[in-house]
Amino acid sequence: MWNFAFDDEDRGKEERWYERPDFADKQIVVPFVYQCAASTIADLSYHPILWYSRLVAYEEDAENLRSYLCFAAVDHEAEVWVNGRFMGSHRGGYTPFSFDVTDALHRGADNLVVVRCEDRNDCSQVRGKQYWKTENDRCWYTPSSGIWQTVWLEKRPMVHISSFELESDIDTSMLSVRVILNRKPHQPCSLTVELSKDGVCVQHVVLSMHEQNSQWKIPVLEDDYIDEIHYWSPESPSLYDIDFALDCDQQVDEVHTYFGMRKISIRDGHVLLNNKPFYQRLVLDQAYWEETLLTAPSDEAFKQDIERIKQMGFNGVRMHQKIEDSRFYYWADVLGLVVWAELPSTYSFNPVARQLSIESLTAFIERDRNHPSIICWVPLNESWGVRNIYANEEQQRFAVALYHLVKMLDGSRMVNTNDGWEQVSSDLCGVHDYIPDGERFSHVWKDLESLLEGTAQGRMIYASGYSYANQPIMVTEFGGIAFNADMVGSHWGYAGGVEDERQFLSRLRSLITAIRSKKEIQGFCYTQLTDVMQEVNGLLRIDRTPKCSLEEMRNIITS
Repeated sequence: MWNFAFDDEDRGKEERWYERPDFADKQIVVPFVYQCAASTIADLSYHPILWYSRLVAYEEDAENLRSYLCFAAVDHEAEVWVNGRFMGSHRGGYTPFSFDVTDALHRGADNLVVVRCEDRNDCSQVRGKQYWKTENDRCWYTPSSGIWQTVWLEKRPMVHISSFELESDIDTSMLSVRVILNRKPHQPCSLTVELSKDGVCVQHVVLSMHEQNSQWKIPVLEDDYIDEIHYWSPESPSLYDIDFALDCDQQVDEVHTYFGMRKISIRDGHVLLNNKPFYQRLVLDQAYWEETLLTAPSDEAFKQDIERIKQMGFNGVRMHQKIEDSRFYYWADVLGLVVWAELPSTYSFNPVARQLSIESLTAFIERDRNHPSIICWVPLNESWGVRNIYANEEQQRFAVALYHLVKMLDGSRMVNTNDGWEQVSSDLCGVHDYIPDGERFSHVWKDLESLLEGTAQGRMIYASGYSYANQPIMVTEFGGIAFNADMVGSHWGYAGGVEDERQFLSRLRSLITAIRSKKEIQGFCYTQLTDVMQEVNGLLRIDRTPKCSLEEMRNIITS
């Protein structure tokens, strides 16, 4: 429990709430937001400024370690104080941050941690599906304001590993390793790197770090002349362990993680996984929960969602308009599910929105680029935030800049720059089309020329000045069949409603059959995994119970 208060009049700073614990008139369960039931507040009204406080005990250790206060995600802006001392600020509601709070802590005593959050109904923010108006509408939902992911205190050596980048090359059996320290060491540090598979060491090297940022290539060797390298795939999510031990100034920083030997590539209009054709059967996931909104109710909830997705016959997920908690990507790695990782949208085109998008996209890739499950980055969706991109050259240049930004940060994955329509520079041609049945779909998509010269939901497939260049074509949103299995309350869907399970399965089968019959199409993404509030397009209800037979759905999806 944290102490909590709304600050609608923005009095907190002037009254120096960061120095006193008595400002709060409520308590809240962190990491759940005040809008959701799990927080114990469940207030859906608009409160732009929030304050949190908590007393934290701290005992001094004998190892002279530094203490960092870490936040996995706070929406949208956060300012942090410890014992009245300002630690720093962060903006961007989906990305992590931390502060070295060592010098502000009182040893052997309680310490006052205070967090001020500001989350306004501003379309320049990286919002995703968080609606900025009073009432939810269509496919936009209740926002999640303030602390919505884990907060923790962590101890680190004076010189420590702040981040690392792992990139596998299955063609040469090499692993590229980049290690970034929090600062340049005063003298060379020893870095031990050990790779293992199923508890058996396959590589052990001792390296020297003279700089803050160093990179090496390490052979991935196995004493197995039959299987040799074990590749990662949805069918066989094979993972290697990797352990780092940085010995610097008589302090050792140890990091344990993992990687997958996995290659995603494009050749002759086809997507390849580990140099073999890969037909993607994706489902769109909004990742909302009834009692907790954007926050998953538990780690087990991520695992269960992925298991259910695979049970229905999908081999991947498009995590839509959300930078998910990193634990989701962990379970996708472990259980075997490819992921399209998508930046949540702004809904304005101005310097603030552009800068916030760039900041969040960069932090997103830096946090999650080591996950083998992620095969594609999606910077923009359906021209949201760039509504005039078809003809507006400034908006086109921004979209192209995002494409090249992603390629600079991570050249090993596909980029689908503006998914849906009005494409610019992109590795894929992703088209959104909510044609309600297979017969009409087959007529509209009768050949490649008809598709490329036509429209998707009334929008041109390519922006002015851009054209198809043999990219793999995918139907990256379709379906959206409104099926309110309980037939209560108001509901909304993309492609009209059905009355029962029989009608739903019939329409689903007709659409999948039509898509699979087109040799030009390299995969699909069905809308969507679950119902969310008023939107009843889900294969599952919001509580994750299925609306119809999972076996029937699997037979259709994998047909």
